Amino acid sequence: MPELPEVETTRRGIERAARGRRIAELRIYEHRLRWPIEAAMPAQVIDQQIAAVERRAKYLLLRLSRGTLILHLGMSGSLRLLPRETERLKHDQFDLFLDSGMSLRFNDPRRFGSLHFTIEDPAQHKLLRSLAPEPFDREFNTDYLYRITRGRRAAIKQVLMNGRLVTGVGNIYASEALFRARINPRRSARRLTRTECARLVRAIRAALQAAIKAGGTTLRDYVGTDGNPGYFRQKLFVYERDGKPCRVCDNLTRKITQGQRSTYFCPNCQH
Repeated sequence: MPELPEVETTRRGIERAARGRRIAELRIYEHRLRWPIEAAMPAQVIDQQIAAVERRAKYLLLRLSRGTLILHLGMSGSLRLLPRETERLKHDQFDLFLDSGMSLRFNDPRRFGSLHFTIEDPAQHKLLRSLAPEPFDREFNTDYLYRITRGRRAAIKQVLMNGRLVTGVGNIYASEALFRARINPRRSARRLTRTECARLVRAIRAALQAAIKAGGTTLRDYVGTDGNPGYFRQKLFVYERDGKPCRVCDNLTRKITQGQRSTYFCPNCQH
């Protein structure tokens, strides 16, 4: 699934071309995404100007003159910037044609993505209003992480994956951040010291920032708005490196399962 860096890379990729442009047409090819696209949506957005392109967690927000389009890429979705006349592919689900002659085209083979339109404050939308702080928010700091880990017996990796506590870390970057912070993913969250929490906050931000700089992590389906893959996979310390030498100490990395998700770590660096 595209995670926060991939969504931020997409946001940056379309912002310059989309901001300030007028929507000429929203053409929907398949209404049946994760939630059905409302039939009235094309009429609601036509002729509106895109005032800003923002992100909240893994959601893209296209702020319009009146209202906001909320897009989630799902498990396999990508949003590409293409000339309007570009031939449509099999899994292209909709086109957002701009008055510039370009299109924001959404491709999603598994159809787990979603598109919503709201005229209200998007922060109060049902998909966004209960989201926890994300790693780049000011409130996500040492004090916050230390406080939410007190009394929690769950492994720290599981806490980082809990969207009610922190939003946007994701499975790949949870493993990578814990490696950077030298914390074993199986450690009980409540046993982390304040110093370790401070180190982990810095590590989470560093892992995400490095991934954004590299254009995201391509594991299976993700490509950027230009159709190119993200290159952060080449720099991963532990994720999907089970049985391979640690990039720091040369000991073999390990893979375990936590909460039905794969976790990768170095037993030597993260003891």
